Amino acid sequence: MVHELETHLGFLDTFTGAALGVLAVASGIYTYLGVQSLLDGDGAMQAFAAIAYSVAVSTGIFVFWSYLMRLFPAMRSARSRAGLLGAMGLGSLAIIAMSSWLNAAALAGGAAVEQHLAVTVQDYQAALERANENALAAQGLERDVARVQQSFADLSEQEASGGLSGLAGRGAVFRVLRQKSEELGALQQQIAEQSPLVDAAFAEGNAILSRMRALTVEPGPVDIRTVEFSEEAVQLAGLIARLRQLSVAPLVERAAQDLTASVVLPELDGGSEASRTAQGTTIASVLDVLAKRATTLESAAAQVIALPDPEEISYTPLSPADAVIRYAGNFVPSWAGAIAIDLLPAVLVLILTVTQGAIRSGREAVPIEDRMTVSELRAALAAARDVDVALANGRAEAHSGRKDLPDV
Repeated sequence: MVHELETHLGFLDTFTGAALGVLAVASGIYTYLGVQSLLDGDGAMQAFAAIAYSVAVSTGIFVFWSYLMRLFPAMRSARSRAGLLGAMGLGSLAIIAMSSWLNAAALAGGAAVEQHLAVTVQDYQAALERANENALAAQGLERDVARVQQSFADLSEQEASGGLSGLAGRGAVFRVLRQKSEELGALQQQIAEQSPLVDAAFAEGNAILSRMRALTVEPGPVDIRTVEFSEEAVQLAGLIARLRQLSVAPLVERAAQDLTASVVLPELDGGSEASRTAQGTTIASVLDVLAKRATTLESAAAQVIALPDPEEISYTPLSPADAVIRYAGNFVPSWAGAIAIDLLPAVLVLILTVTQGAIRSGREAVPIEDRMTVSELRAALAAARDVDVALANGRAEAHSGRKDLPDV
């Protein structure tokens, strides 16, 4: 088994470096595409900077994994392996930080930017619908104003025929009722005039949203579409703000507060003291009714004002690299491919580690005379002959030395 594994490793070593270089170059190419989306300008300096960065990334990846492929399998102690394993983890994080996210940007950056545009359209649509709902709820106050206005108009007609104070005609009570009826009628007319403006603003907003949706899916470079999308977003944001200003709820609330405070009491014109007393009593009753109706109207306006305002939406353009990070959950396959092309050599490191461990275990379990190869046996015999020759030469020199000694 040891011999077979060593034979296989010898064969695999012939192209492992080339394969690692191919992976590093491929990662560098996608890194180059990702870096281009981050750099400003389109001149030669930008291309040179992108090429320099991608070459540095490719070199770093190749050197890093070459070190680990050679050193990690050779480690035998748990401490040394743990140290290199920590270095491998730290280096992998560095590779992801400097290369993998740019690879993901190259693979799915355009789709991520389109995803950002689609999400922004949904946010603007929700804000537009909320602003329109608030404006329509405020327009609904027209019915409340109309009911109060009609009630005062009816009371004024009753007073004209003498049904309230008992004095027929257009006296002091009639003038108070007619005054409030006309004020509420003017408010009702003002609310009615706002209705076409609200409808037109909502229709224009939907038209802008349609153009924005088309920009998210139409063919062509995404950066050009992003510029057009930004212009439409600015227009839509201004329209939503205008739609919020069209809400008449604050106007109705102020009018309800002024309904009783702005009463101009006319001079009692009864012909007798009893008539003037009847007019004063009727006016007091009218003011009491007016206060109640004003409170009801103010409460209805306050409920509309208390409705949640549309969320403030501000479109922020994103580069493909930033977009692929923000919407990483939607592009898991792209992220997996971008990381795999950088960290695939880690699997090769583990394979080499397991294989080298198996080779060492196989050698330790077999006696040395059983695991010696022919070349190792030849080298051992040659070394033994050299030792024998050296010993023979040593004995010969020692013997000749003794013969040369003079006799005493």
